[in-house]
Amino acid sequence: MEEKKFDFNSLVGFLLIGGILIWMLYLNKPTEEELQAEKAKTEAAAQQQAEAEKNNEAISLAQATNDSLATKPGDSLAFAALQNKLGSFAYSATLPSATDDVTVFENDVLYLEVSNKGGYISTARLKNFTRYNTVPIHLIKNGNASLNLQFTSENRTLNSKDLYFEPTLSSNGEDQVLSMKLKTSANSFIEYRYTLHPGEYMMDFSINSQGLDGILNTSQPMYLDWELKGYRNAKSISYENRYSRLTYEYDDEKHSKLSPTGEDEELEKDVTWMNFRQHFFSSMLLTDTPFKEVKLTSVDLVEDEEIDTVYTKQYGAKMLLEPKNGAISQNMNMYYGPSDYQIFKKYDRNLDEAMPLGWGIFGVINKYIIIPLFGLLSDFLPAGIAIIVLTVLIKLLLSPVQYKQYLAQAKMKVLKPELDEIKEKYKGNNLKIQQETMKVQNSAGASPLKGCLPALLQIPVFYALFTFFPSAFDLRQKSFLWADDLSSYDTIAELPFHIPFYGDHVSLFPILASIAIFVYMMMTMGQSMQQQQQPGMPNMKFLMYLSPLFMLVFFNNYASGLSLYYFVSNLITIGIMLVIKNFIIDEDKVHAKIQVKKATPKKQNKFQRKMAEMMEQAEQQKKAGKR
Repeated sequence: MEEKKFDFNSLVGFLLIGGILIWMLYLNKPTEEELQAEKAKTEAAAQQQAEAEKNNEAISLAQATNDSLATKPGDSLAFAALQNKLGSFAYSATLPSATDDVTVFENDVLYLEVSNKGGYISTARLKNFTRYNTVPIHLIKNGNASLNLQFTSENRTLNSKDLYFEPTLSSNGEDQVLSMKLKTSANSFIEYRYTLHPGEYMMDFSINSQGLDGILNTSQPMYLDWELKGYRNAKSISYENRYSRLTYEYDDEKHSKLSPTGEDEELEKDVTWMNFRQHFFSSMLLTDTPFKEVKLTSVDLVEDEEIDTVYTKQYGAKMLLEPKNGAISQNMNMYYGPSDYQIFKKYDRNLDEAMPLGWGIFGVINKYIIIPLFGLLSDFLPAGIAIIVLTVLIKLLLSPVQYKQYLAQAKMKVLKPELDEIKEKYKGNNLKIQQETMKVQNSAGASPLKGCLPALLQIPVFYALFTFFPSAFDLRQKSFLWADDLSSYDTIAELPFHIPFYGDHVSLFPILASIAIFVYMMMTMGQSMQQQQQPGMPNMKFLMYLSPLFMLVFFNNYASGLSLYYFVSNLITIGIMLVIKNFIIDEDKVHAKIQVKKATPKKQNKFQRKMAEMMEQAEQQKKAGKR
C-alpha cells in the first residue's frame, strides 16, 4: 500500500482561501452607525409591540373592570389595576358608556354612526348616492377609517382609539350636536364635538380639553392621526383609481398632491386642509389654525384590477397638534360628500383646487367657461344632449380659427406645383430648396406655420375638456342612448376574457369616435401621405392609424361622456371642413389672390431679412467650399 505524501501546495491553497474569506468578512462587517440603526430599529419594534400589548391589556382590563364595577361598585382592586394602566383616564372605563355602542347622527344627506370606543365616525353613508351596483355609498364602514389622538398623560402614552367616550346628542336650532367626552372625572375631559347642519356634507368638528391641568402633559408631542382606505365605487376600478388622489393646501394657499401610483409620502408645514379624494367622492379635514406639521401618505392598492377589487388607495395624515395654555383647542371641519366643483366652490376655501381640472390655462378655461356653461345646459337638458350642445357651441366658437387653418392648408395646396418644381430644379441642394421655398411662401403670404398656429390655439380648449369630463359629477349615473352611466364606460358586449389595457368588454362610443378621427385624419393627411416622405419628418401614415387605435383601446374604460364628446366633435369638424372646402373657399380664387400678392412687392420684416441673409451666407460658403 502506497503511503500518502503531505501535499504542501494544498495546505497553502486552503490557508489562502481561508485568509481571503476572513478578509472579506472583515471588510463587510457592519459599521458602528449600521449597528446603532439596527439596534434602534429593534428597540422601536419592541416598544411598539409592548405598547400594543399594553393597550390591549388595558382594554381587556377596562372591560372586565367595567363589568366588575357594574356588579360590585366597591371593587377597588379592579379599579386600582385599571388606574395603573390608564392613570386618571381609568375613570372613563368605569362609566356605562364603556361599550362598543354607537350613536346615530344624521341629516337629510348624511347618515353617521359615532362609536363610543375612540369617539370617531365608524360609519359614513351618503343618502342620495349609490355605487355602480346600486349599493349605497359608504365612505366609512367596517373599520376602513380611524381618527386617533395620541397624547401623554401622567408618564403614559395613550391613544384615544383604545379608550371610551361618553356621548351626548342634542340640538342647537336646526343643527345636530354630538359631544363625545373622554373623561377623567365628571368635569374633566377631552371632547370631540361634531355639529351637523341641515342639507350639508360639511360639519364642524373640534377637539378641546377641560380641567386636565397636571393630567395632560402638553410639553410632549401630541398627534392627530387620520387614516382611510377608499372603497371602490365605480365599474372600472382602474379608471376610478386614476382619479383618486390625496390633495392638500399648505403654506398660505399653496396646493400640492401625492402621487396617484405606488407609494408616496410628504412631510409638510402649515397645512390647512387635506382631501382623501375617491374620484367622485371626498373625505376632507379642514382646520382654522394650520397644522404646524403633517406627515401625508398615500399607497396605491390596485396592482391588478382583476384581483384588487375592493379598495383603491390607503391614505394617511399624521398631524402635530399645538396645545394652547396647557389645553387642547383645535377647531376644524369634516367633509364627507361628492367631489363636486359647485359644492366645493361655495365654501370659499379653495377646495376647488382638489378637483383634477388641469393646471394653468386649462384649469382657468374649465372653471370660468366649461363648468358654468355645462351647468347652465344641464339645468334644462338631459346630460347626453347637454354634452352634444356644449360640443356644438365650442366648435362654433372655434370655427374662425379652424377657417384660418384650412385657408392656410388651401394656400399650401395651391402652391404645391411651384414647390415641386423648386425641389426638382435644385435636387440635392436642400439649403437652396429651403431658401427658394421660403421666398415663394413669403411672396404668397402662405406658410406651414400659419396652418399650425390655429391648431395650437385649439389645444388648451381640447385639453381642458379632456380633464373636465372625467371629473364632471353631473354626469355620474346619467344615461344616454345605450350608455347607462356617462361617467363610466358603455357596454355593448361582454368578453369572456380580459385583454390587457382594453378590458373585458366592448364599448361603442370609443369605436364611433375612432372612426370619426380616422375619417378626419384621412381628410387632413391624405395629401401629405401622397408626398414623398422627407427625412426626419414623422410618418403620416403611421400617425393616421395610431391615433384612432389609441382612442379605441385607451378610451374603452374611460367615461362614455368623454368618448361621446370626441365623436360629436370630430363629426362637426368634418362637417365644417366640407362646408369650408365646398362653399366658402374657392381654390381658383385663392390661387388668383396668391398671384396678385406675389406680384406685389412685399416688405420683409427684420426677422425675415435676417433669415434670408443667413441662408444667403450659408449658400455662398457652400459654393466657396466646392471650389
